[in-house]
Amino acid sequence: MPTDPDEFAELVLDVVERIPAGRVMSYGDIAEYLGLGGPRQVGRVMSTQGGGVPWWRVIRADGRPLPGHEREALERYAAEGTPLRPDGARVDMRRARWDGS
Repeated sequence: MPTDPDEFAELVLDVVERIPAGRVMSYGDIAEYLGLGGPRQVGRVMSTQGGGVPWWRVIRADGRPLPGHEREALERYAAEGTPLRPDGARVDMRRARWDGS
């Protein structure tokens, strides 16, 4: 991991900005893509600095949106055409996951 926390945050936020509309990555996907940190470190960046990027496109590995922000996230998923599970409360990770390419 870069020694400077701001450098790690910039890398995370850059990946989040590149996630296309209608697609998502989990916290762990981002860490794996970067080859740095882990889901908690990515989550920390998103919670403290993620307000200016499409935060709703970063979700839990089970497809659940950010706790406390479910309503807004689900509205954004509907607007972007993000595939949802039949329950309508979770993203269909199989269909919506973005691999960074």
